[in-house]
Order: sequence, then C-alpha cells, then structure tokens
Amino acid sequence: MQKTFEIAFNSSETFREIFQGSAEGILMVDEWGNIQLANPVSERMFGYENGELTGKKLEVLLPSRYHAKHVSLREQFRKNPSPRRMGIGRDLMAIQKDGHEFPVEVSLSYKEINNLFVVVAFIIDITERKKVEEALKHSEEQLLVYAAELEKKVQTRTDALNKLVEDLEKANQFLQEQIAERKKAEDETKKALDKERELNELKTKFVSIASHEFRTPLSTVLSSASLVQQYKERGELEKIDKHIHRIKSSVNHLTAILNDFLSLGRLEEGRIEVIKELVSVDEFFKEIHEEIRPLLKEGQHIELTCELQQKELPLDKRVLRNILFNLLSNASKYSAAYKPIHIYCQSKNDNLIITIRDEGIGIPEVEVKHLFERFFRASNVTNIQGTGLGLNIVKRYVDLLNGTIDFTSAEGKGSTFSITLPLL
Repeated sequence: MQKTFEIAFNSSETFREIFQGSAEGILMVDEWGNIQLANPVSERMFGYENGELTGKKLEVLLPSRYHAKHVSLREQFRKNPSPRRMGIGRDLMAIQKDGHEFPVEVSLSYKEINNLFVVVAFIIDITERKKVEEALKHSEEQLLVYAAELEKKVQTRTDALNKLVEDLEKANQFLQEQIAERKKAEDETKKALDKERELNELKTKFVSIASHEFRTPLSTVLSSASLVQQYKERGELEKIDKHIHRIKSSVNHLTAILNDFLSLGRLEEGRIEVIKELVSVDEFFKEIHEEIRPLLKEGQHIELTCELQQKELPLDKRVLRNILFNLLSNASKYSAAYKPIHIYCQSKNDNLIITIRDEGIGIPEVEVKHLFERFFRASNVTNIQGTGLGLNIVKRYVDLLNGTIDFTSAEGKGSTFSITLPLL
C-alpha cells in the first residue's frame, strides 16, 4: 500500500512540490490510521527524522490519554467523511517524539486515490499564538491596574493641592506681611497644577488610544469568527479563508500595539541594557526582511543597498532590530500598495549609517517638530491605524545606543529617516 501512495504522490510534480514546500504540516493517512506520507514541516514539527513517520500509527502524535477516543473518532470520520476542523472551542494538543506537548490546529480532508480512502490532515503549531493571547490578556490586566493607580495618584495630588490652596488662603488672611512668600507658593502651585493637567491629559490620551486601538481589531476578530462559523456550516470555504486572513491581520496589529506599550514601559523603567556582539550584517538584514515581509502591502518590496567593508560589526542586534522594524513598518503603513521601500547602509568614520526612504504620504511641514513626541500622529494619517508611539520609541532606542536620528519629509512625496550609530 505504501508503494501505491508513493506512485500517486510522484505522479504529479506540481502536487509533490506543493506537498513538500507547504508552510503547514501535512499528513496523508490510510483508513486504518497508518501514516503513509508526511511532509518535511510535519516531520520537523513533531521532532522526527525524514521518513521516520511513515508507517506509524497516527495516534503516536497524540498524548496517550487521547488514544482510545481518537481511534473511535477516526472510525466515525471514515464512515461519514467531510472536510472539517478539529478542536473548535477547546485546545487540541499534540505530542512530539521527545514527549513535549504543544497546541495545534488541525483541518481534515479526504480523497480517493487508486480506490484507496486517504485522510489528509493539515496541521499548524499555534504555540506562539497562544503566547500572544496570554500576553494580550496580561497586558489588558496591566492596563487596568495602571489606570487605577494613575487615577489614585491624581486624586491624591488633587487633594494635596486643595489643602495647599486652603492653607495659603488662611495665611493670606492672617499674615499680610508674608505676601511675597505667598506669591512664591502660588507660583509653585501653578507649576504643580500644570503638571497635574499634563498628567491628566496624558492619562486621557493613553486610555483613549489604547481603548480604540484594541477595540477595533478585537471587534474584527469577533465578527470574523462569527462569520467563519456561518460560512463553515454553509461550506463556503473561500469566504472562510478571507475572514481567517482578517483575524490573523488583527492579531498581528494587536501584537504590534502590545510590543509598543511593553517597549515604552521597559524604556521608561530603564530595564533595557545595551549588549553588543559581532553581527553578520547581511544575515541581520535578511532576517529583518523576512520578518517584515508579511506586513507589507500588496506589491510593496524592499530595495536594500549595503556598502560595508566589514562583513561583521559590533551591534546590539535586539535594539537595532526594534529600531528598523518600527521604521520599516511605518514606511509600509504610510505608503500605497506597489510603492518600494529603500534601505541604504554604509560605514563612515567608525559609525554605521542606515537610511530608510519611502514614497508615502510624508509629514506636513508645520508638524515635524512634534514627530518624536509620545502619541503624536500627523493630521494627514486619516484612518490609518496607529498609537503614535513608534517614533518616540525609535528615538529612545537610538539615544540608548548613543546614536542620532535625522529625517527629511515632504507631504505627498515621502519621508527619509537616517540613523547614525557609533561602532566603537
């Protein structure tokens, strides 16, 4: 029977390439639960060598507590086959060869190949998604705690100010000779009130932005999830794919927002240390390119030009990655589809100079002075999503590396950001 599967598999070069090159794990299982074919992604996912899964029972990939029930479910699927997703509404766990359990999403399909009933399982490791969900939940809890603490501090300071004003009024009534001293106290009070007003404005802006930026993608996830259920019941798979893409995009947006808030918190608390190491510049930019690629709009691409004499440079890879990812994300976000993004890097006078240029909407000239302020968003961004924290975080990271950042921008023509970092 294994020969039959191999003949069918090799008979279509296109099918073989899709099977081997798929980003998802794919298993082909016969009606008795024997694994006949496993693509490279599924073998790596479960910790097996090439070809090692072939011939094994499917249950070897499940924790032992599920074996008996899964045999029954497999037999039920054989009797009443139909494309379906497994584990809806609950966590579905798989097990690697070394015994490590991890969460997965599984979609089932079936096919008759040379009069043989074949089950095709598409498997996705959702470990990172689960981590993001937990981080998001923790972030929301932290936001609530932060808001409560902020409100408490505001009330405490307001009470203190009220008491100070009351004391000053009493002193004015009884001690006219201390007018000069009272004036000084009033000036101090005004400064305190200004700081209090600034704190209140910051709190209001923070809560407003956080609420809006979390509510919109969460609403998208909720509505798309409901529509996916309806389309599933009607078998409208193309519409299901569309809404799954919307859900993934919303989760990526939430992750970016969460990273901005976490980065800002760590920077303000001084919990980020600069640790330099020798970094292969070519490999580093290749990693950045691969990481940013899923976020690019249709037709957008990155054009990289590096003129470096040294292949390796002493850099803090983690901090520089955060700087470039923010700048490239902005370049994509504020540029139209099919617009290129240019990166140029060079070393000069013991400095690394990286320039990122886009052909996007640019920044109004009267607003450039506010560019690196927290929560600042230019007036021409219209309905483009964002928190206004990205460039503020970039500036803090560049300062942390003892570098400088410069920019030029023309509304409607694009922006260019240039960072200079010392290598010594």
